[in-house]
Amino acid sequence: MVLVDLLSAIGGLIRVKESADIDNAVFKLHYKITTTMLFGFCILITANSIVGDPINCHHGGSEGLQDDVVNTYYNPAFKFAGIGPYEEGDTMIYHAYYQWVPFLLFIQGILFYSPHWLWKAWEGRKLDAMVMGLSSPAVTQEERREKIYILTDYMVRSLHRHHFYAFKFFFCEFLNFTNTVFNLWFLNKFLGEKYMSIGIDLLKYVGEDDSKRTDPLIILFPRVTKCNFYLFGPSGTRQNRDILCVLGLNVINEKIFVFLWFWFIFLAIVSALGMIYRGIIYCLPVIRIGLLLKKAQIKYKNALKVLSKHLQAGDCFMLHLLSKNLEFLSFSSLLEEMFRKFDSRTSLQTDVEFNSNTDDEAYDMMNPKT
Repeated sequence: MVLVDLLSAIGGLIRVKESADIDNAVFKLHYKITTTMLFGFCILITANSIVGDPINCHHGGSEGLQDDVVNTYYNPAFKFAGIGPYEEGDTMIYHAYYQWVPFLLFIQGILFYSPHWLWKAWEGRKLDAMVMGLSSPAVTQEERREKIYILTDYMVRSLHRHHFYAFKFFFCEFLNFTNTVFNLWFLNKFLGEKYMSIGIDLLKYVGEDDSKRTDPLIILFPRVTKCNFYLFGPSGTRQNRDILCVLGLNVINEKIFVFLWFWFIFLAIVSALGMIYRGIIYCLPVIRIGLLLKKAQIKYKNALKVLSKHLQAGDCFMLHLLSKNLEFLSFSSLLEEMFRKFDSRTSLQTDVEFNSNTDDEAYDMMNPKT
């Protein structure tokens, strides 16, 4: 019940106030899904350490050793992975990560949330101010028309001024990818140099013959180890006692970190593909304008040519975010009004005039002073 309550508390923390959607699905995989999973794993390991026995050591009745003392103070000691007789040429494997797993998972959760926090701070709720309640389908026709005129006027007046806004988002997307690769690299250093290939090794292990295969997880996440426990003798000299320890938490640790290996690989791939897609859209105006027209379902013959001539990458990125936050009719009307303003030679030219007071009001609304 305690664990359920803790997980419920984490669920409450990630419920944020409803606001404009300022990112994309890949971005959400990092700061929503991954961060929530890492904090959940952290709570699971911590709760299991408190309720259960993280380690159970057996010293064989060695003089001067007590079970509660050994089990409490095992942490500072390095542990040798696995047990068995030492043979010449064998490499001794040491693990000292056992006590640090919850702290690592917590720090990783913060790292995966950081790019979102940075983008949210840079964005400054600008999109919220621009949407002006148009995301609701219950807006009256008169209200929609008035707000669309204001938003259209702002987009036309601020044309070519959204490059830095878009660049900051692209930079945060790059941070997401870099952070994923860094976490894979750091886990490899933290758990042992064999972690980077643990997923591939595990798949090979599953396909091998039972008589020949060796579980790769035993090396990284041993269930039984030999621990060093140091005492001081009557003369003050340090004495070493070899103790056999059962690491119960590694049964959970191995499953968590194997899952994270596959998840981080997946995140790195989709993040890289997202950046490639972003680069293609940035370099090809016809594609980015065509996607906007498809969302708005505008089929004027010269719409692609006219909008491609006026809209740059930053403007298209802003319109893309608006398309995710505006109700369909509102976004379609916005793009249509912009098209009419840009193409003064078409029969769709509008007679709507914006006085200077409305212009100033619109610009102030879209650029709130902080």
